[in-house]
Parts: sequence; structure tokens; C-alpha cells
Amino acid sequence: MKLVTIEINKEEKAAALVNEEYVIDLQEAGKAYNVDYRFPRTMLEAIDDGENFLAEAEKIAASAHNHLDASYVYPLSSMEITLKAPIPVPRKNIICAGKNYADHAMEMGSAADIPDHPIIFTKSPTTVIGPEEPIDPHTDVTDALDYEGEIAVIIGKTGKGIKAEEAEDYIFGCTLLNDVTARDLQTRHKQFFLGKSLDTFCPMGPAIVPVKHWKGKTMSLKTLVNDEIRQETTTDKMIFSISQLIEVISRGMTLEPGDIIATGTPAGVGKGFNPPKYLNDGDEVVVQSVGIGQLKNTVNKK
Repeated sequence: MKLVTIEINKEEKAAALVNEEYVIDLQEAGKAYNVDYRFPRTMLEAIDDGENFLAEAEKIAASAHNHLDASYVYPLSSMEITLKAPIPVPRKNIICAGKNYADHAMEMGSAADIPDHPIIFTKSPTTVIGPEEPIDPHTDVTDALDYEGEIAVIIGKTGKGIKAEEAEDYIFGCTLLNDVTARDLQTRHKQFFLGKSLDTFCPMGPAIVPVKHWKGKTMSLKTLVNDEIRQETTTDKMIFSISQLIEVISRGMTLEPGDIIATGTPAGVGKGFNPPKYLNDGDEVVVQSVGIGQLKNTVNKK
């Protein structure tokens, strides 16, 4: 089972994705099944309810193949629904790890740029868009638009001072994220936030995979631009593992349900080429991972 947020009748709702083809409106399915559990409407409310929600959603998803013609089940291609970012409006900034793959650190400088401690920055919540939504190139602000495919984890329960060996117990699930960046702003302002926080600069999705389905496993990560593979790696090549990142971030900062941590991008970003291969109007960017799916967005100048 994967979890998605859909928009139906102008309302955003938590839903389950089954067999990559069908979406189940969990609230309506719960009513139809007459279950005692009251399904939350939004993904953030679902994350707040944690294990209770996941257990009940798994039951609904497991029986879905017998009810594909039900009123609460929609083909993913249905015009009645729109797939949104799993968390369309995060409660807080997205927490990001910079230069967390050695090959990316070196393409941005040299071996001296490989960090001894995690580099942590954030992106504004207003950057988030969903699958197939356009990336605004902001040509009035930047002419160095770049992509960064990443695995993102979503925190599932409140914690502070979390030890690395316990970190996975605090994760709700994972998804894909594109840390779109204006490289010239990043250089000009000598910090990360502004160049990474323009509107539409955080495509996210398509789905959340609950932690139990990937716990302890190595995940793949690939980014393509106009069908050309630009980035390809696995999470075991991170300098700081997901668990280590959570330990470092939570030492003096309370992590809360719904917090999003982008875990870093590998080599192959546009700036890493000579000459750079920045994004242009009409370019299609696809971030994909086996087991999570693919996040597709097109640069579209308004």
C-alpha cells in the first residue's frame, strides 16, 4: 500500500494507492465498510494518528481488489481526481541535507567539500507542488535553474534527542522530492534558503511508502531530464544515513509528525556539468525510485 493525497470536488483527502492503478478515498471507504475507526480527512491528520491510521488503511487496501467498481474507488487516470503532493502544505519548512553524497560534494567543488558534519538548511512550505504540476522557472529572478532528485522521509511521531538506532521508529514513511534550486541566487546571497525557496521549487510525491515497507532496505534514486539519465545512485552511498541525519537534527530540535527531511542529492546536477546543463522552459524532470514510483514535472514559464 502507498498513500497519496487527492483532490476531489475541490477537497483534498488522504487516499490509498493500490496496484499503481486505483485510488481509494479512505474516508468514504470507511463509511461504506461501516468500520468503527473514523478515517482522518487530510494526510497530516493521518500522520498524527500514526499506527492506528496505517493499520486501518492497510485493511481497506487489502480488500480493494474485490471492490474496484465501488463509488469510493477511482482509476488513477480518472478526470474526477487530481493527484497532489502527499503533504500539499507542510506545517513547517522542509528540512534538507546538503552535499550528502560524496560525488555531489566533489562535483560542486573538490574532495575538500565533503562535509565532516551534515549540512542542514530549509525550504519554505510555499515551494511544494505535486506530480505533473509545472515548475515556474522564474526567469525574472534566475537564469540558472537546477534540479536535485532526492529521497525524503516524513516524521511520524514527536521526538527529541533521538538515537540513530531508534530513528526508524520515528519515521512515518518516505517519498520523492525535487530540490529545485536557483544556483545564481545561491551564489549571490551566499546561503541556500532564498535560491531554494521560490514558489514551485519543491515538487513532491507521488506517494508516501510507509516505513515498514522499506525499513532497513537500500533505496534506488534516479533523475532524468528529457529522458536523459542525469543522476543515479542508492541510499547506501549517503555520507550520513537517514538515521544519522535524524539523530543530528533532533539533538536540540524537536521533530514532530509531518516534518519532512530531504536526505540529499547525488552527482549529476545541472551545475556539475561543464558547461552547466541548467533547466529551460519545456524541460521534463522525472525523479524515480523502485518501490516509491516516479515524480514528473515540466518547467513551464507562465
